[in-house]
Amino acid sequence: MPTLLQQLLNFVSLSTVPREQLNWLIRHSKIRKFEAGDFVGVQGRKIDGPHFLMKGNISMFIYRGKEKQDLLTLETGDIFGYLPYSRSDIAPLNALALDQVEVLSFETLMVREMISLHFELTQSLVHIMNNRVKNYTTLQQQNDKMASLGKLAAGLAHELNNPTSALISDASALKAHLRADRLVNNSLTAEYWENVSIAEIDNRLIEIISAYQETELSYKARDQKENSITNWMDSNAIYYTEEMIEIFVDFNIGKDSLDFFKSRLPQKALEAVFERLSHTLVTEKIAHNIQVASSRISDLVRSVKIYTHMDRSQNRSYTDVHDGLDNTIRMLGHKIRAGKVHISRRYSEGIPPVNGYTGELNQVWTNLIDNAIDSMLENNQGLLTIETERERNNIKVSFTDDGPGIAKEIINNVFDPFFTTKPIGIGTGMGLENVRRIILRHGGSVKVNSVPGNTVFTVCIPIDNQQN
Repeated sequence: MPTLLQQLLNFVSLSTVPREQLNWLIRHSKIRKFEAGDFVGVQGRKIDGPHFLMKGNISMFIYRGKEKQDLLTLETGDIFGYLPYSRSDIAPLNALALDQVEVLSFETLMVREMISLHFELTQSLVHIMNNRVKNYTTLQQQNDKMASLGKLAAGLAHELNNPTSALISDASALKAHLRADRLVNNSLTAEYWENVSIAEIDNRLIEIISAYQETELSYKARDQKENSITNWMDSNAIYYTEEMIEIFVDFNIGKDSLDFFKSRLPQKALEAVFERLSHTLVTEKIAHNIQVASSRISDLVRSVKIYTHMDRSQNRSYTDVHDGLDNTIRMLGHKIRAGKVHISRRYSEGIPPVNGYTGELNQVWTNLIDNAIDSMLENNQGLLTIETERERNNIKVSFTDDGPGIAKEIINNVFDPFFTTKPIGIGTGMGLENVRRIILRHGGSVKVNSVPGNTVFTVCIPIDNQQN
């Protein structure tokens, strides 16, 4: 059975540490044992250690809402927990024993003494901390990207649902309507068209269809128009249906148009012609609805391609800031509506494209807009103002929300890695850190000012920065 010292000497990261320092470490540590399924550490609790994994395997994971996300597995010889000069004393991850685990736990209160007395031991642990921060940050950034894509995919599913359902419904209605159309055509006998200028009738019909605009009438306005048409029909002894009256109102057919047809058609033809006209307009409206729904889907697909920067290389390119903002708003449309958030866009004219990484800048807009929406959720409504302007050789983009604001005690920490005010499993603390990192990569800056009811995140990026 190897001694604790022999076991520590097998740790790759401790191979250069003098034995007397390892013996000192052992004297101020204790062995802790865990069974499979035991929690060795819990996300959000105060962190202790450092801990030296002498035996077994530990799963490191986080919760996003109710979903568990595995990040990495620690094996015998790994070191975890609080390390010298660590900036955080709160555990960012859960640690779960996968089998029988033995951990040598150092007394956290002795870390200061270790730093002052044992240089090689301290240096080894600091090196581990640096690598851990890099690796975990990269891993967390990837997970955040996947989470953002998942969130956007869910929103996109909602956005696509309405136009897709409309297409299916309208296509079914069109099939049924075209079958009924054959019966209507059979009612228009040749005798109705004697001494009638068909070209004149067709031209009027084209005018009616061309002038169609989908408008929301008030109940009172629609009721008045319907009564006007039904009164005209009754006074002229013409049979009509509710569908006919509704579609005539939709296409703004009033007394003038009805009088036009009456003056150019024989009385015996009016009823059949109005029925035919009604069916034609219903077909036109269904076709219009299909076109609108198809255009909506096409716009969403275009937004997704632009947002995700598909069909482009990962090199710098000149990108339109306004397009990026608009596409991000479109991608978050479902969440914006669900949160009853109003977006006010105050874009300056003449903003030139910026030289940057389009996909990364879209991540910035997504994080800032998404955070603003979250901050206003408790009010069940809100106003987000997005403003752009040019300042010399820079573009400034500001995001102002009327949420509760950020407390003065924590506002200086919001861009720190792993810092979050959201509940455990909801926020990772990497969103704003990613914003800061991306903007710095573009040679720009990001800052925040906040009072209750007025929180402003301001991003400033050079128009033609070439640095990497």
